[in-house]
Amino acid sequence: MSDTKAHGNTSQEPQARAEPNSRTGAEVTASLGNTARPVARWAERAAHAIPLLMLPVCLWRLAFAFHFPMGLRDDGPFPDSLWLSVPYVFGLSILSELAALSCFALVRGWGEVVPDRVPLIGGRPIHPAAVLVPAVLASLGALVLLVDWVLGTFGLAGVPAPHFVNGWWALLAAVTSGLFVLWGPLLTALTWQYYIRRCR
Repeated sequence: MSDTKAHGNTSQEPQARAEPNSRTGAEVTASLGNTARPVARWAERAAHAIPLLMLPVCLWRLAFAFHFPMGLRDDGPFPDSLWLSVPYVFGLSILSELAALSCFALVRGWGEVVPDRVPLIGGRPIHPAAVLVPAVLASLGALVLLVDWVLGTFGLAGVPAPHFVNGWWALLAAVTSGLFVLWGPLLTALTWQYYIRRCR
């Protein structure tokens, strides 16, 4: 009898040890983001994609800081002096990437609770509206950029298309800026997913 009990106990131990590891994909995603409710895997991927999609146009834009027109026939809206154009263009690119990285607030715990390391308010819950309002406004602005890109790139509705020295420069500009404006639909989807997760 003692042997039987011993064998019975040993057969149950691996099962008991395996249970904590048998978690669903949604639960794993939630634990990685420290969110109260699970984050959809597509939302996690979208949040990672946004900074990568915005990076090409940020790099493409840097040439204008040194007055290299990247094939444009028209003068861009950049200062003539390098002392102004360099900090302006580099600052614009850095701000663009910071805005892209801020989208992680929609899939991370620090978009729901203030991190403990923040003085005075650390650990306090964040009201959903404090995240949703700026996210909705940013989504609308990004969607306007998307519409402007479509109209300008294809010369629709009377919106003049940029003039380039050849088609290769035009293609490069269209691809880099086209990737950039995908931020609008992705941010809109992330904002909706955040609303569903926190408010419903």
